[in-house]
Amino acid sequence: MDGIVSDVAVGVKRGSDELLSSSLYNSPSSGMTNIVTANGNDSKKLRVEDRMDCPPSRVLHIRKLPNEVSETEVIALGLPFGKVTNILTLKGKNQAFLELGTEEAAMTMVNYYTAVTPHVRNVPVFIQYSNHKELKTDSAGNQRAQAVLQAVSAVQAGGTPTSGTTASESALTPAPSPVLRIIIDNMFYPVTLDVLQQIFSKFGTVMKIITFTKNNQFQALLQFNDPVNAQQAKLALDGQNIYNACCTLRIDFSKLVNLNVKYNNDKSRDYTRPELPAGDGQPAVDPSVAAAFNKDSSSLLGTPSGMVAPYSSGGGFPSSLGFAQGGGALSPLSAAAAAAAAAGRVALSGHSGTSGVLLVSNLNEEMVTPQSLFTLFGVYGDAQRVKILYNKKDSALIQMADGNQAQLAMSHLNGQKMYGKIIRVTLSKHQTVQLPREGLDDQGLTKDFTNSPLHRFKKPGSKNFQNIFPPSATLHLSNIPQDVTEEDLRVLFSNSGGTVKAFKFFQDHKMALLQMSTVEEAIQALIDLHNYNMGDNHHLRVSFSKSTI
Repeated sequence: MDGIVSDVAVGVKRGSDELLSSSLYNSPSSGMTNIVTANGNDSKKLRVEDRMDCPPSRVLHIRKLPNEVSETEVIALGLPFGKVTNILTLKGKNQAFLELGTEEAAMTMVNYYTAVTPHVRNVPVFIQYSNHKELKTDSAGNQRAQAVLQAVSAVQAGGTPTSGTTASESALTPAPSPVLRIIIDNMFYPVTLDVLQQIFSKFGTVMKIITFTKNNQFQALLQFNDPVNAQQAKLALDGQNIYNACCTLRIDFSKLVNLNVKYNNDKSRDYTRPELPAGDGQPAVDPSVAAAFNKDSSSLLGTPSGMVAPYSSGGGFPSSLGFAQGGGALSPLSAAAAAAAAAGRVALSGHSGTSGVLLVSNLNEEMVTPQSLFTLFGVYGDAQRVKILYNKKDSALIQMADGNQAQLAMSHLNGQKMYGKIIRVTLSKHQTVQLPREGLDDQGLTKDFTNSPLHRFKKPGSKNFQNIFPPSATLHLSNIPQDVTEEDLRVLFSNSGGTVKAFKFFQDHKMALLQMSTVEEAIQALIDLHNYNMGDNHHLRVSFSKSTI
């Protein structure tokens, strides 16, 4: 078992109080489930509707899966949100249980899929908390699922799984190169270099990208800083659609191990060398690289070798986990792009199909201001206008720069606590937020932030695009003046009404991590102290961090 990460549960039979896959689900398929109880005698029936109010758990119950769904497809639903530590599929019931590494990751996943219905093989599936706090499985009855999980987890952790399992060979063999060759099939919408960077950066640092057209197909070479990241991206994204039912990613390893980029423009980019010229009117690709394209031409059409199962679509995951188009016409982004966004990357721009206006309700009307909403929602996009409703001051409309930013903010902030109240965030039917008529006093309830200098995402390619994370107790601070001490910052953040539990300066003292005791306290501190003037025109920048101290 060398090389398999230790925190992946490899099912061990532990007695009658366990979830045993062999004896578990014998009830009729009417949405009811038999769970072996602690004493092993009576089977307790849990109705699905009773489970909707289950408290958060890192074990999630997934229902209405299509027939013949693979373990890989179920795991793919959870991968973007964190480590998947166990899985139990119930083939005859079209159900599965998925255990994530932390409750926080499970909450992020449920929040996200509450707003955006996940699809597997074009079938909508339903995800909710299980009443089980941990998933224990019988290894004999769940062997294949465990093998797939171990392969995926080992790739995530950078190890090499045990050879000889039934899982994907592509997951088992070491990555031959940090460079991926990407072909886009059914390209009905334009796919840009920035789109690729946003999707693939979920899996690691993207260093270089070269795009080109060959045989009338849009193709790209994309280089990670580490072959393990390339392997993880290939495993998760091969066969996914960027947009609903089109722009299918076909991914293989390139024979190249390093890309030589001469120009930074819309065809090629070296993120490690921002000083490169744009090379107007000149070819963006070095001739030696162009020659390598011809050698590096293995077809990705049809099933790539070594995938878990030969799906008819010819990819690891057969179709976009494309989102429901009814009820608000959510953006037709695939799971590849949108789940990446939910897990901390910016959503794709363009082709949104939805307005950028959000309705936020259950606000603390004594405390909330347009400025506080602008600051919090500005973590996930450029909030253009904010209007607190005159006749219903616990609700507000927020206009983001586009529909994808609105979805990103909704997926991260719905269900969070602001000023002591759990806020609800949904897409509004309004297309824009109207400003009050000239001369009309609306008591400062509407504010236009269109020209605010505080937008985080106005600058294309900004590092802020890479640092979007769910609300967390740990905050990332930057632009700290040299003479400001740890004690100064601890006092400042304690004054926002919370307790500072931990603090850590980065080496250059211009940045730091600061941990509050709760996520709610961190949200409050960010609202109060982002852009706080530390003196000498040093305005503190505050964002949520994925790190812990």
